[in-house]
Amino acid sequence: MPDIVQIILYSFASGATVILGVFLARLKILPANELGREISHAVIAFGGGVLVAAVAFVLAPKGIQMLSMPVLIFAFLLGAICALLLDRFFARRGGKTAQLMAMLLDFIPEATALGAVFSVDRQTGLKLALFIGMQNLPESFDSFGDLLRSGFSPGKATLVLIPFSLLGVGGAVAGYSLLAEHQQLVAGLLVFSAGALLYLVFQDIAPMAKLENDWAPATGATFGFMLGMIVEKLLGA
Repeated sequence: MPDIVQIILYSFASGATVILGVFLARLKILPANELGREISHAVIAFGGGVLVAAVAFVLAPKGIQMLSMPVLIFAFLLGAICALLLDRFFARRGGKTAQLMAMLLDFIPEATALGAVFSVDRQTGLKLALFIGMQNLPESFDSFGDLLRSGFSPGKATLVLIPFSLLGVGGAVAGYSLLAEHQQLVAGLLVFSAGALLYLVFQDIAPMAKLENDWAPATGATFGFMLGMIVEKLLGA
């Protein structure tokens, strides 16, 4: 099977979990009681654990391996600063959009990197596709609730999120076509995402997941990171 066809299939599969997350959120499968609240916070924390695993096992390692120290620091801090500025912008507007920000700041750069990396390292490309899919499910599930709390109708929130499933395909094809010969730039994109995600995890997602005297959020985060370790163990070099 040609590389470009595999890239389209992998990126579409990783983006399809956005549709699944929105579908589950629209079903309102969580009970409207304390148990539902605990599960919701555990899902948020699970997503945070997966994001930290993605930083630890996929995003940062390639940058550490390929970039010089000044470029590594610059790309990482640039990602964190962009996340900070977006966070302040949305805070002034009063919206609850942490998970949506996480999707914007990791899905598009990661999908672009997926296409570029796949042409030279299929194992890393497959690993990146799995992490993207794992991240998108809890992120889209919680982003749907974020948008509802920000005043969006269910239909409008769905229309905002569903295009993410196709943006990944476009980003992956662009990465394969334009960046395959520029692996240092790809490494910079991954490190940029790492800085942005770490800022968001500790500024927004982790505090949002916290429940007093409850073990579910911490357990969810632990299982999210453990799932990342399992992927790394199965597909790591």
